[in-house]
Amino acid sequence: MSSPSKHSHLLCIAPMMQCTDRHFRYLARLLSKHSVLYTEMIATGALVHGNHRKLLKIDPIEHPVALQLGGSSVAEMEICAEYAAEYEYDEININVGCPSNRVQAGKFGACLMLEPQVVADCIRAIKAATNIEATVKTRIGVDNHDSYQELHNFVETVASSGCTTFIVHARKAFLSGLSPKKNRTVPALRYEYVYRLKRDFPELRFVLNGRLNHKTTILSHLGQVDGVMIGREAYENPCFMADVDAMLFNSETLSRHDVLSEYKRYIQLQLDEGVPLRILTRHVSGLFNGISGARAWRRLLSEYSSKKGAGLEVVCEAESLLAHD
Repeated sequence: MSSPSKHSHLLCIAPMMQCTDRHFRYLARLLSKHSVLYTEMIATGALVHGNHRKLLKIDPIEHPVALQLGGSSVAEMEICAEYAAEYEYDEININVGCPSNRVQAGKFGACLMLEPQVVADCIRAIKAATNIEATVKTRIGVDNHDSYQELHNFVETVASSGCTTFIVHARKAFLSGLSPKKNRTVPALRYEYVYRLKRDFPELRFVLNGRLNHKTTILSHLGQVDGVMIGREAYENPCFMADVDAMLFNSETLSRHDVLSEYKRYIQLQLDEGVPLRILTRHVSGLFNGISGARAWRRLLSEYSSKKGAGLEVVCEAESLLAHD
């Protein structure tokens, strides 16, 4: 059994491709002081053979932050674990849930649910290379392999490697016939599978993922599992992160304009380093949802952030169209 995590998984912000880059994670930390943040999934091959320094760059404000890896090569997983230690990530998470054809072609993602021993071997490789906690994000099943017993066997095998934290999207994956986007909402969620895992493996930590977009339902789930992971709601409605953080940790939250003020400082630093404005502003599009002027805010950012030479003045002009808290 591995040592307990140094951080709580009570609230996690899900890894989302083309969403949870380092700029979004900076914004997320301004809104949620206690959540565990996750990178987009990064293929182990991209780190081993590419520019790992660029891919792994993080800001100290992000901690605790987890690196999510996609891969099935034990050798590559060990190398990537060493990189994660170099950049001081707090956790390494293996993706066993993505159903995309591209991911399947690389022999990782949801198809690894059918090869639990491979996942266990990857966990062992990470643990051999570093003291960073190794976790798994999985589905409840794949295609016709969706019985509770198969899920139980998967967890049992992977846990034998020393993995003590499982993040479970309570929906099975389809390896063909559905797009990954569609598979985020179809088929129906089966939260009871995750509840049952917690009863059967009380010594392990289970974090629930899948359509968690209401505070009351989150509290209800936390009576059955150890933590929750919020996905699309956190990205499309960033202030939801602050609301849940305040509810679970009794924390104080900044106003939306105070958050934006801090993020604008970050924007300027990134602009000075050559990051295009559109890369930075797309994450705050939903920050003012429900506030008078939010539609004009989104429209102005969308229209002008991509223009050549666009700078912080675009954000300031867009903010002037908003009502204050």
